[in-house]
Amino acid sequence: MLEGWLAWHRQTLLTKCAGLTAAQLKRAAVEPSNLTLLGLVRHMTAVERSWFRVRAAGRPLTDPYNDDTNVDGDFDDVAGADAEANYAAHLAETEAATADVAGLPLDHEFTAAGRGSFSLRWVYLHMIEEYARHNGHADLLRERLDGATGA
Repeated sequence: MLEGWLAWHRQTLLTKCAGLTAAQLKRAAVEPSNLTLLGLVRHMTAVERSWFRVRAAGRPLTDPYNDDTNVDGDFDDVAGADAEANYAAHLAETEAATADVAGLPLDHEFTAAGRGSFSLRWVYLHMIEEYARHNGHADLLRERLDGATGA
């Protein structure tokens, strides 16, 4: 059930981006916020990697968009970003995240530096919540871009 809801939310974000140009994906359409659909895709790519692959599965991977000198590069650095490559990176990251935790039980526990201990079950619930919140943002952005509403 957790995997099913997460898959639904992952697809919802991609549906909100479907059929738009790179320029539209990069447009901050809800002023004064600088939030964009491409920024949301990039952010969720980084979050997928961080929680599933780095923390839960213990893979030594770096963040694809952020670092110590640029903690919001996923959201902020979209002007020069390659939307198609970022979209493909998101698809690849969700597939890799799913594969990396496929053999772990939901009760698998790990420690996240400075944050405490978590279970894989918690990660699934957090990711569903994270996508749900950002899919709400995506709803508003998409409606402002071209009037499209719905799932």
